[in-house]
Amino acid sequence: MKIHIKNGRLIDPASNTDKPLDLFIGAGRIVGIGTAPAGFEPNSVLDATGCVVCPGLVDLAARLREPGFEYRATLESEMAAAAAGGVTSLACPPDTDPVLDEPGLVEMLTHRARLPEFAHVHPVGALTAQLEGKALTEMAELSEAGCVAFGQANRAIVDTQVLLRAMMYAATFDFPVWLQAQDPFLAKKGVAHDGEVAARLGLAGIPVAAETIALATILHLARETGARVHVTRVSSAAGVDMIVAARAAGIGVTCDVAVHHLHLCEVDIGFFNAHARLDPPLRSVRDRDALRAGLASGAIDALCSDHTPVDDDGKQMPFDEAEVGATGLELLLPLTLKWAREMKLPLTTALARVTSDPARILGVKAGSLGVGAAADICVFDPVAEYAVTRENLRSQGKNTPFLGVEFPGRVRYTLIDGHLAFDGTLA
Repeated sequence: MKIHIKNGRLIDPASNTDKPLDLFIGAGRIVGIGTAPAGFEPNSVLDATGCVVCPGLVDLAARLREPGFEYRATLESEMAAAAAGGVTSLACPPDTDPVLDEPGLVEMLTHRARLPEFAHVHPVGALTAQLEGKALTEMAELSEAGCVAFGQANRAIVDTQVLLRAMMYAATFDFPVWLQAQDPFLAKKGVAHDGEVAARLGLAGIPVAAETIALATILHLARETGARVHVTRVSSAAGVDMIVAARAAGIGVTCDVAVHHLHLCEVDIGFFNAHARLDPPLRSVRDRDALRAGLASGAIDALCSDHTPVDDDGKQMPFDEAEVGATGLELLLPLTLKWAREMKLPLTTALARVTSDPARILGVKAGSLGVGAAADICVFDPVAEYAVTRENLRSQGKNTPFLGVEFPGRVRYTLIDGHLAFDGTLA
């Protein structure tokens, strides 16, 4: 297919481009920007009048729930959600069932995800066997099978000697290590931020110290081993400060924040709203504001959806018994735009946090528009409202604290390798 995207506002954070430019696509790649190549005759013309044309979004944390949790979501449902959200590349954590600790499992997942309308899937392999924090996995074999990094999802390695050996091994082969900073003992039985709201509701709290103590260990070991460490879903002002200080001291560390934590805080638990049961927990207003400012300044490198579909049975329970997680793939773009508007940021800066910056962390060729690049493209109307309803969400998981809310930012088209994976004009 040869496609001409016309009359759009092209924004490419990787090249700092923001101007009206047409885009020309052929054989799954961008073949012209602004001017069509000689002899170009499009098979299809997409009118992007009033819309932004940008690289497809790159999501650093999207649970696809396969293999093992098909009753919560399927690969097909979550890939449809990704396309509807403008997401063309995503990383999936290793906490599937079975865990992504064998090359055959990784190859099976990536093979199943190779349909034209599916986003590019980049598995994060398990750092330890069964994520038990005891024996290291065969990282070299997992890397050959397609893993872009190695982590523990939201499970900690309690034995710091195991963590040291894992980081030393990863550093030897320059494998990135992705870790969530949360001390399992300080977080034990906790379900909410250890603050006034949890105390009033009688909920067991998870203190900020659970993040900072674990983060201190991670940063010290990163300095000792020279491993490339990425801290996933930082949640506190103190955590951001520690990462900034570590970089100033020469430690190579990156981090991301979950999109829900930019807009919500402990108060949004309300009266035991299980949709707000997240990991890490929603923290104080001060922490939320620090995360928003840190993402704007670049102290936080990227924004992720932390997409975790949960079935209705898992959420229709008392808050402290409800399953952790919220759907996010289809909300990543509108919540990014909402944050940018409230922070008075240029769209180029905001879109960088969900395109070129996460692509850099993943180490993949994505998140940018240039002649010869894969035609992974999102076309969205920044003004049109998107209503978050169970009917509108294509994800099998309908669980989100934003149900019933409308946001500006509706995806019109999503192209993956030049294939029209989503056409919002037909919705």
